[in-house]
Amino acid sequence: MSTVGFGDISAVTYFGRVFMIIFISIGLGMFATYIPAILEYISSHTIYHGSYNLPEGRKHIILCGYITKQSVETFLRDFLHKDRSETAVNVVIMANFLPDAELQSLLKKHFVHVSFFKGTVLSGDDCGRVKMKMADCCIVLCNRECVDPSEEDAENIMRVVAIKNYYPRIRLIIQLLQYQNKSYLLNIPSWNPKCGDDVVCISELKLGFIAQSCLSPGFSTLLANVFSMRSNDTTDVTESDFWQTYYIEGANLEMYTETLSISFKGMGYQQVAEICFGKLGLLLIAIETIKPDGEKIFAINPLDKTIEQRTRGYFIAGSSTEVKRAFYYCLTCHADVKCPELIKECECSKEHKSDVQLTGLVNHAVHHDSAHLSFAPEGKLRNGKTSVKTVDARLSFALPNKPGGEAKQGTYKVLHKLKALKEQQAIDCEKKPCFDISGTFYWCAPTRFEDVLLTREEALKIVFSHHILVCVFNEKDAPLLGLRPLVIPLRASNLLQSELKKIVFLGNKEYMEREWHQLCNFEDVFVLPGSPFCRADLRAVNANLADMVVFLSPSTASKADDPKLADKESILASLNLKAMSFDDAVGMLSENTRNAFAGLEFNELPQVERRGSAYGCNIPIITEVAFDQNVQYLDIDDEDDDDLELYLTQPFACGTAFTVSMLDSLMSASYFNPDVLTLVRNLVTGGVNQFLEEHIAEGDELRGGLDAAQTADTRSRCKILQMSLFDGPLAHYGDGGSFGDMFLHALRASSMICLGLYRFRDSNKVSVGVPSAKRYVICSPPYNFVLQQTDLVFVLAHSDPQLEKLK
Repeated sequence: MSTVGFGDISAVTYFGRVFMIIFISIGLGMFATYIPAILEYISSHTIYHGSYNLPEGRKHIILCGYITKQSVETFLRDFLHKDRSETAVNVVIMANFLPDAELQSLLKKHFVHVSFFKGTVLSGDDCGRVKMKMADCCIVLCNRECVDPSEEDAENIMRVVAIKNYYPRIRLIIQLLQYQNKSYLLNIPSWNPKCGDDVVCISELKLGFIAQSCLSPGFSTLLANVFSMRSNDTTDVTESDFWQTYYIEGANLEMYTETLSISFKGMGYQQVAEICFGKLGLLLIAIETIKPDGEKIFAINPLDKTIEQRTRGYFIAGSSTEVKRAFYYCLTCHADVKCPELIKECECSKEHKSDVQLTGLVNHAVHHDSAHLSFAPEGKLRNGKTSVKTVDARLSFALPNKPGGEAKQGTYKVLHKLKALKEQQAIDCEKKPCFDISGTFYWCAPTRFEDVLLTREEALKIVFSHHILVCVFNEKDAPLLGLRPLVIPLRASNLLQSELKKIVFLGNKEYMEREWHQLCNFEDVFVLPGSPFCRADLRAVNANLADMVVFLSPSTASKADDPKLADKESILASLNLKAMSFDDAVGMLSENTRNAFAGLEFNELPQVERRGSAYGCNIPIITEVAFDQNVQYLDIDDEDDDDLELYLTQPFACGTAFTVSMLDSLMSASYFNPDVLTLVRNLVTGGVNQFLEEHIAEGDELRGGLDAAQTADTRSRCKILQMSLFDGPLAHYGDGGSFGDMFLHALRASSMICLGLYRFRDSNKVSVGVPSAKRYVICSPPYNFVLQQTDLVFVLAHSDPQLEKLK
């Protein structure tokens, strides 16, 4: 009827035409009111509101939680790395918003592997749209820059509850900010770590990395590079920065797992590690055995462990292709192969090899050419000369009353400190150790906060040396950092008593009192109320004699409006300490001061400069920063390039800077290697296990009272050591020896696994004005890599009282 003038029927009368006009106007008005609803309906059904279509033959994971362009890009950079062996995995991102322009550009870049859907895991319908029940894993990311860490953790834990409620059997990997919130996951009935459920706790691992760097400087850099996917070319390295070539080559190595060949069945772990390193070019650091009932037994550099069928190895290698050599290795076909690249899958049947043949070939492969790799007598170099042993100028030499010889001002203060240190060391050796209920760390009865408070005068009387100084910037009302994960690795039971260092916290008194309930069960922990900016406080606790000075980023740093100013406290305090000078330093004495010790053993030694010295720039420091780009302000020699990746900066390569972004790669690494977190935790947390975590979840008080005999098995676990090539059992390799010869030597003689080197930055330069005291990390160098006397070696060693002789 409304088509007036069109068609065979139309209004003829005046009244009919008026009616048609009114009818058309009302109809158009009513139609216009529904246009917004129609447009909203059409716009709501975009590609982001549909359902995921699972391609045949491909798995997929679901990524949820804190979704931004930066967090997704960081995750995908490691997850989709070209060195990953398993590439048939799609990433399905779910967030309760539509992607912005930046995120859309990232999705288009990875459109083959990545899909985005608007929704929330708290809704069962949305979980069904992304095929949650068919997903291989669900990963929950957290916001490290949130205002309230507890609130952020609570939201992510609720996501876990909703996901497990929808499908209890799905594997979950979650990021949490605070260590104490891990206990809430135990309340979820379907949470099952044995089936792959795991949690990456930012504060626990961050403080654990820093603690291990206090014991072995540079180790945080080595381990962070190993579990992260790196690939950088060394062709652009300039001659002046030639050290970067060795560093980048080590940083390009990653951690992989692979099932060991059946040819290794029946061998000891040390034999397999030797074959993998010598013939396959692989560094084996741990194994995992799966029992018939499915239980997994994990061990790092185990002693007297026999390789069984279905044993998986943890390797440090350049790519997954290289690691396949451990799976393809055949004693029959590859016994005489010299080049690792030639080890490929063979056609012979491995199942029909006789045990006699295996044993004979194994013995031949393991002990071949062992004569020329045997240890030289201790204290001898390979050219027959006697090695020169360094003496710790702080502790080791005697103090006879030498008449004559005038000392400069400050010398008597040095003598007084040395005498006090010697007396204090004798008292410490008489203490009987006591351990917690799990045998994981050294324990003591709870200590009152008032008993550990120090004044400047009391700190001077204690004469701190070889200690750990931790500078805390949090004010009294700031959120707690949770310092227990920092102290536990420094009191791990696999450390010898001589390796335990005093710990001094310098910071706000009221704040440290709030933290003390987590620290009261550890011995030799002190608190000096003061400021890390105050030079008088730093001198009172002998910052120049510390084995490590730690600057922890305040918990409010991530909330700063300008990221450039977020780390101002830790950066300025670090620069302040580096600018200081100390006239009473024991570690590096002037020539005039040396004359005061005439006739002592110290004068007979070459002038070997120790790190803790009269100059603040030579004090070992590790500084935590909240934002990666602020690392450039810690080192004037570093390039001021905001686009330079963190691991290529000098402070990170030298192990003097730490940022939590190092831990981002653990999320994807945990998916591909389900037990990689177990390995990382064992290495950085001092051996914290599930039993201890469940005990801590019950309350804050840590119980203990076990003696050394009751904890012998627990204490025998592996630990990280840093050994010198200037003296000690490996000294004869420091004068031009090769890394491969040293590796096999240490493995056969002491069952130690050498992981890498900590080398002076300017050691390869022929002529330099003033050599830098900075060291950098070299991870698993090649077999023929030439060693230097000034190198330090990262080793995986067993906690054995005999190791006391090696120090």
